[in-house]
Amino acid sequence: MDLLTVIGFLLSVGFMLFGILFNTDTGQIIPGNIWSFVDYGSIAITVGGTFASLMISCSPKAFLNIPAHLKIVLFPTKYDSLKYIDQIVEFAKEARMKGLLSLEEKLNYTKDEFLKSSLLLVVDSVEPEKVKQLLEAELDYMDERHSQARSFYEKGAQFAPAFGMIGTLIGLILMLKDMQDASVIGPAMAVALVTTFYGSVLANVIFTPIANKLKMRHDEEYLCKMLICEGVQAIQAGENPKFIEEKLTMLLPGNLKRKKERRTQSIAGTAEAKSA
Repeated sequence: MDLLTVIGFLLSVGFMLFGILFNTDTGQIIPGNIWSFVDYGSIAITVGGTFASLMISCSPKAFLNIPAHLKIVLFPTKYDSLKYIDQIVEFAKEARMKGLLSLEEKLNYTKDEFLKSSLLLVVDSVEPEKVKQLLEAELDYMDERHSQARSFYEKGAQFAPAFGMIGTLIGLILMLKDMQDASVIGPAMAVALVTTFYGSVLANVIFTPIANKLKMRHDEEYLCKMLICEGVQAIQAGENPKFIEEKLTMLLPGNLKRKKERRTQSIAGTAEAKSA
């Protein structure tokens, strides 16, 4: 489980509740304050309106995929780009010593289906240009598929504040229609503003964080699949395994590149100590 996501969500809710319940004048928690933020009409306008607009804007599949997206956010598949580089280099060494056909047996123990299918194209002697086209098409398809998944939550983040404002306008209109009793203006204004609060919470605590997390998961997977694409093409071209390792390392972001360099230095130091 991604504990950072769970902790972040709980903290955001906890801080909001603290701000609502805590009285700075007396320094006490006042549970009754919570009822000032409960208005069923506002909930209907903001939450109902947001999801109604999502129904208009998105396909039924987008709603059916919500549980799968939440699983990706909370229980992500680990994509370790450094391990992928090590694995690709091992395949490159095997192919250089024993030939491409020798990879077929080793692929039976490979868990990553994309890596397996990509190398099988090479083993089956598919033309390099076709291999490149197929791998790039797979990357483009994945990028588009993930972008469509994120767009559902990005749209929700746009609609929620808008419906919060619509609810506020409705409340203000109803309040201004009856201005004879000045004592009701304050409470009516408070109710009108509650919808803006609901819209902001939906956008900034639910929709936007989910969209951002899905983007982060996509970036991790995309990097690893890009390494596979480049590595497989390099293996097919018969490039030196050491050169392949350096080539793939150059594709890593700065933090992972430094981690890779530290690990390489550590392995080299261990090897020198054993030889001494």
